[in-house]
Amino acid sequence: MEDLLSRWLPEQRWFGAKGRPIQGVTVVAERELVAGDPACAHAIVEVGYADGIGGEDREMYQLVVGKRPEMPQRLQHVRIGRAGDQVLYDAAHDNELTHVLLQLIAEEGDEAGLRFRKLPDVRLDTDLTSIVMGHEQSNTSVVFGEEYILKLFRKIAPGTNPDLEITRALAETGCTSIVPPLGWIETDLRGEVTTLAMLQPFLRTATDGWQLAVTSVRDLYAEADLHADEVGGDFAGESERLGAATADVHQRLHRALPSRLADEAESAATAKQLHERLDAALEVVPELAPYAEDLRTSYDALAGHASPVPVQRIHGDFHLGQVLRTEAGWVLIDFEGEPARPLAERTALMSPLRDVAGMLRSFDYAARHLLAEAPAVASLEYRAGEWAERNRDAFCVGYARAAGRDPRDDAVLLRAFELDKAVYEVVYEARNRPTWLPIPLSSIERLVR
Repeated sequence: MEDLLSRWLPEQRWFGAKGRPIQGVTVVAERELVAGDPACAHAIVEVGYADGIGGEDREMYQLVVGKRPEMPQRLQHVRIGRAGDQVLYDAAHDNELTHVLLQLIAEEGDEAGLRFRKLPDVRLDTDLTSIVMGHEQSNTSVVFGEEYILKLFRKIAPGTNPDLEITRALAETGCTSIVPPLGWIETDLRGEVTTLAMLQPFLRTATDGWQLAVTSVRDLYAEADLHADEVGGDFAGESERLGAATADVHQRLHRALPSRLADEAESAATAKQLHERLDAALEVVPELAPYAEDLRTSYDALAGHASPVPVQRIHGDFHLGQVLRTEAGWVLIDFEGEPARPLAERTALMSPLRDVAGMLRSFDYAARHLLAEAPAVASLEYRAGEWAERNRDAFCVGYARAAGRDPRDDAVLLRAFELDKAVYEVVYEARNRPTWLPIPLSSIERLVR
């Protein structure tokens, strides 16, 4: 299986080290969940890299491995390969096997150290058929009927996953702006209780925030002579409500989990990190060079910030794709932070303005990504800017209404965090979508003016 995985893993969209040469794959733990035909096992594998650069030398991933003598056509797309007289495949896609995960959570089973847990008073319907959601990237989400969604954290690290930790803490406060956990799967890894998966209610009528925003932008582009506030699909009201929901979550996190004030020395240390990230970005993207001096000026202003800065647990990877609009209002999802970053960094206390900056950047992307591969049209460029500013302002107004303080009042911090996010986007686009590079570059130009 280890040799097969060395070839199969880099082809998976959730594998986080594409392009790095794999030195070897080692099965750290394997536990049988279902015997017979088909059979199913849970495996934790460690991937070692041969380059010695570009991140951790070793990473761990989890798999649910199906085993059959012969593969049905419906599972050929998740085939790992043949080992002896068995064909191995990704059993997360096999609804003949995934029901066992739901059953074990309902029963709070323990399979050789693989522990299945649920919250008190939770009763689960286990007679449901599953299907894998198609758009996941860093994880795999399995939907059972129209009731539950089980998120398998593919890349794992010793410790409690922030998504479980934060949603449990928020649910205990009565927060309605998140999807509460119902249960989870855990094991001991290197002496630490480690989260492997989380079960939540499936919001079948919810709509993705990015899709709603993009629909609004399309409505605006389709009109010949109307402003953003005159179009039927105006999104500003939703942006304001989203700002209020975000502030509510931040305030509850401040009370439910550790928080403190960061002093001037910590602000200087944060600014140093931003400078270092800029240095690395300039080596990759020469188009960033004309803005380097202005970027450094903004980071230096953060370094000289004398007032204490409130820091706490935050979302950590906040954008329009991380929120859902339900009949009752906005909910925030996926609190694990950026999965590529070390767990210690994802659980560090940070300014909630980092989340605000992430959402402000997302409004810019929603407004301008439709123009990225089309010839420049002055009227549409103007409309994009108008839509972005209207919704950025509305989000901040809603946030201020709920928090009692407008995030724009902390202009030095907000500008530095938004510029840092834009620098990250510049590197990402240069490597993955070069035609989109003008989106973050033009945003940097506007922000440093």
